[in-house]
Amino acid sequence: MVRTRVVQTLFAYYQDKDKTVTTARKELTKSFADKYDLYFVLLTFANELTAYAQQQMEEQIGRARATHSNWTPNRRFVQNRLAQQLFENRALRKRVEEQRLSWDSGMTAVIDTYKRLVESDFYRAYMEAENCTYEDDKRVWRLIYQNLLANNDGLSDALDEMEVTLDKANWSIDADIVLSYVIKTVKRFKADSTPDEPLLEMFDNEDELQFATTLLTKAIDGHEQFEQLINSHLKGWEADRIAYMDRIILETALAEILEFEDIALTVSMNEYIELAKSYSGDKSYMFINGILTEILRELKNSGTCFKALAVK
Repeated sequence: MVRTRVVQTLFAYYQDKDKTVTTARKELTKSFADKYDLYFVLLTFANELTAYAQQQMEEQIGRARATHSNWTPNRRFVQNRLAQQLFENRALRKRVEEQRLSWDSGMTAVIDTYKRLVESDFYRAYMEAENCTYEDDKRVWRLIYQNLLANNDGLSDALDEMEVTLDKANWSIDADIVLSYVIKTVKRFKADSTPDEPLLEMFDNEDELQFATTLLTKAIDGHEQFEQLINSHLKGWEADRIAYMDRIILETALAEILEFEDIALTVSMNEYIELAKSYSGDKSYMFINGILTEILRELKNSGTCFKALAVK
């Protein structure tokens, strides 16, 4: 997520001529905090969907009693052990209280997801299975996040109503990233996890924010140098016809490759090629890979970048 946030911040920086480097750094830091808040909001969705399912079941029980029916409710979903653990998790409860997180104004997404859930094959299989293990409880929630919340435009509308800070232009990518962290959290829980089970931190390590701000600064400071390098290797491409996002990705990649000696070349190359697959056109990643390779060959021949020695 770190490189993604840097590229997004750079894109916004170059779109606004009045924006300063200091402002860009502040926006970068805030973007990390916003996505971390979204992570907690999406974790609390389990509580909200479970509560709504309980409400629907109670209404069914009431209707059954009114008609003297012997219908027996299936409580498997509302008694899901993973959802209960999330509800009791102290770190999550603390964050909800501190940030005053509430789905009250986003209930349309909860109701819509519930309707889609009860019609899904994986839900029916879960509810009708003879036995239900803790792993089954985890799996149904992984599938809810993976199949029902990913690529869900209604979710972004609901979060907007809840005044959760969103980057509308990059919503689909941001949602995929944050949902991947939510699913990772679900997978980490165990049957014996206590309310003190730790959730994911904003960064994998304390150096990531420093890396992000330094990378942003290096990319801005080296803009003219990187632009010249890119333009000199276009070979038949007109400079003004290159997608702007492709340029941002190329410049950020060059900043990392040239300024961070401790990061392996293959790591940097792979990260930005994958980033291009998400952000740019279908063939952009091949274009970016080709341009970076040609630039590195030149730097290898001139002896100005020791990491370029790995390029064949």
